[in-house]
Amino acid sequence: MKFLLILLSFSFISLLANGQSQNQYNEKNMQEIPKTNVEIPEGYEMATLGSGCFWCIEAIYQELNGVDKVKSGYSGGHIASPTYRQVTNGTTGHAEVIQFLFDPKILTFSVILEIFWSTHDPTTLNRQGADVGPQYRSAVFYHSDSQKQEAEFFKKKLDDAGAFNRPIVTEITPFSNFYVAEDYHQNYFKDNGMQPYCQIVVRPKVEKFKKVFAEKLK
Repeated sequence: MKFLLILLSFSFISLLANGQSQNQYNEKNMQEIPKTNVEIPEGYEMATLGSGCFWCIEAIYQELNGVDKVKSGYSGGHIASPTYRQVTNGTTGHAEVIQFLFDPKILTFSVILEIFWSTHDPTTLNRQGADVGPQYRSAVFYHSDSQKQEAEFFKKKLDDAGAFNRPIVTEITPFSNFYVAEDYHQNYFKDNGMQPYCQIVVRPKVEKFKKVFAEKLK
């Protein structure tokens, strides 16, 4: 009950911050969710993760050994082929995510989850730092039962261990759709590293990640 009350309080705060946009997002389950197909080459698996602005996430996972074809995009929403402007309005239900192939012989999904929960704050509902809205929610869109089980296991393990000061609010839901973001969002940090957002927000995250997971880098 206490955990539920905490989640409800976070939800109430977020609703005040996001107004009508958040109300529309909460109604997404009442609408038909479009589906997109995923082609996974033999010997690979797919991961779809959201942990705030996709510029930050992409810059981290591009560096991992065993990861291939990282794409920034939008997942989990109730309209097909959304634009960045639509998603940032918070009315489509999509999360900013990255999607990538990985070789499980080199990099396991468990390690991917470890990196995922180590490189963002999974306790802030619909928010990462100054980025506020349902599009910035913490989310694992699983592609298999094993990914679901691993995500739920590690989420509970972290909560039980008190790894964070507040409960983890990461959404763990089945993959439904992914739409690649506009070209200028791809490879963003590498192409725009001197921009203020990249210097202030993205670079510190990437540098911290590289120090902690140096042995996993390409």
